[in-house]
Amino acid sequence: MGGFFGAALKSDCVFDLFFGTDYHSHLGTRRAGMAVYSKEYGFDRAIHNIENSPFRTKFDKDVNEMHGSLGIGCISDYEPQPLLVRSHHGTFAITTVGKINNMDKIVEKVFTEGHAHFLEMSGGDINATELVAAVINQKDNLIEGITYAQELIDGSITICLLTPKGIYAARDKLGRTPVAIGKKEEGYCISFESFAYLNLGYTHERELGPGEVAIVTPEEVHTLVKPGGDMKICTFLWVYYGYPSSSYEGVSVEKMRYNCGALLAKRDNVSPDNVAGVPDSGIAHAVGYSNESGIPFSRPFIKYTPTWPRSFMPTMQSQRNLIAKMKLIPVHDLIQNKSLLLIDDSIVRGTQLRETTEFLYQSGAKEVHIRPACPPLLYGCKYLNFSRSSSEMDLITRRIIKEMEGDAKNVNLSAYSDPETPEYQEMVKRIGVQLNFTSLRYHRLDDMIESVGIDKCKLCTYCWDGKE
Repeated sequence: MGGFFGAALKSDCVFDLFFGTDYHSHLGTRRAGMAVYSKEYGFDRAIHNIENSPFRTKFDKDVNEMHGSLGIGCISDYEPQPLLVRSHHGTFAITTVGKINNMDKIVEKVFTEGHAHFLEMSGGDINATELVAAVINQKDNLIEGITYAQELIDGSITICLLTPKGIYAARDKLGRTPVAIGKKEEGYCISFESFAYLNLGYTHERELGPGEVAIVTPEEVHTLVKPGGDMKICTFLWVYYGYPSSSYEGVSVEKMRYNCGALLAKRDNVSPDNVAGVPDSGIAHAVGYSNESGIPFSRPFIKYTPTWPRSFMPTMQSQRNLIAKMKLIPVHDLIQNKSLLLIDDSIVRGTQLRETTEFLYQSGAKEVHIRPACPPLLYGCKYLNFSRSSSEMDLITRRIIKEMEGDAKNVNLSAYSDPETPEYQEMVKRIGVQLNFTSLRYHRLDDMIESVGIDKCKLCTYCWDGKE
């Protein structure tokens, strides 16, 4: 994943850019960058590795040395960006969020049309943002180039492109990721997360529509390509990735998670002593469950946050399982002899939740009932880089289905996405046994969609039901 922030102000934008980008630190843990433009100094850019140090620490020196009224910043889980590009359009900086499934095909196409080379990253991959820039440069102007890139790419792509004239903001053609606009007296900002600009003095102006391309200057936000009628925004943004204080399409992340928990509680039939959420994203779901059921909410373990960012994982392979649970500190008085109902945002591989459950048993819990806040994940995401996993067989559901069917390829997965079928119920039963849960009940897809409150046709639910 990744997040971005841009600012176009009548005054210097670097302060806003620095803190606005930093507010996206929950979306990426590897690379970050900022690029600015000023009439006096031209373009300036800084990129740093943030794997073992937070954004603010790495960019503390840059923020005091960079100057400009226009700027874009990003935090990424993979490729270094923003990139500075010189082309027949002039010099521009570019950052992207999304996933390109047909990268090899596009690279081949760009080569045949005269592009000389791409720089390989250390893993041997081509930087996706560099490829997007090359595609844009195939056309006679930036607007045509941006729309061409969005049409050519199989997957999704949202683009921020910084020029001396302003910042071009282009939301993915089906709006899989958000683009929010903030406004204050000095100008405008562009942001993945809508909360990122509120403490910087901006008020919420609007969100770009699917496929909309706008140019943002200190004076205005001008639409260059009107939004399309179809949208498939990622539902997992509300369930997990979005920060609690954000909202997408007018729907609050925190409120959606309360709704999830409440609907989970309405369908449940167990009576634990306490309800708890796996920090951090599971907590709001658990509060919603507790409020609806009347079962007390508690925090039987606390996440140690001062030195453990969201996805931080040291490269000590031999100790990964131990390290994965070191950030969770038990509160024994709230665990011993208790029946606990634990809500996590999802179950992907199952490894960490099994470790967490064992950790609760070892701390004296009598029962641990697990309630994921979304349905079973059956398909790897085709549209966003939620995971660097190369195989759907990493999903615990697919491993259990293979165990049941004896075949990983020729399986009717629709039977496993319907909670009314025997196949679904047997799969859930086996997952619960394998992970040593007292009981396991997933959130239903129809309930999760109701929790969002947006028509299903506008939501991407591919990872749960395989429907595009």
